[in-house]
Amino acid sequence: MEFGRIIVSETAMKSENLQDVIHSNISIINLMREEGVDDELIHEDALTSYYLDYYYSQYAEGNFSQFVYNSGWNKELNELIEEGLALIGAEKHLELFLEQSKKVRIMSNIKLGKFLKGKLEGINPVRDALNNNIFFELDENLVELNANFLKNHPDFEVLAVDEIFAVLEEFTGHEIKRS
Repeated sequence: MEFGRIIVSETAMKSENLQDVIHSNISIINLMREEGVDDELIHEDALTSYYLDYYYSQYAEGNFSQFVYNSGWNKELNELIEEGLALIGAEKHLELFLEQSKKVRIMSNIKLGKFLKGKLEGINPVRDALNNNIFFELDENLVELNANFLKNHPDFEVLAVDEIFAVLEEFTGHEIKRS
């Protein structure tokens, strides 16, 4: 049975930083995973937000090459990000993602393999070719779009931390250790 809810904490919801809403969703997904819940049972749109944040944070931290490198250029993940960007209405980011993805697709498997197995730092022409600073200039706020996607979702719920644990314990059928 799928967990049909997207939950964030009251604290995150009250925060002025929209990233807190996204991080609360991520924390809950991570907790569910730690408690043995398969991704197939986690709300699909909660996971979409999770992976969009992964893409955003990798790109923001180290440009597109870091995303490619750290994700291992995973076809399934890329499809989720592509669908997610379209779903949240990030048209400019979607266009950039598709443009950047094309650079990787036209690269030989040998070249991509060497890039993924090598070091990201230092002299790295493949890394440099994959990077695109337009991401930082787009007048489309990915964090805002992602957070609002969650907040306006019909399955979205805001709960106190104790309620979150109670709901997840009921779903998993066992007590969850609070750290």
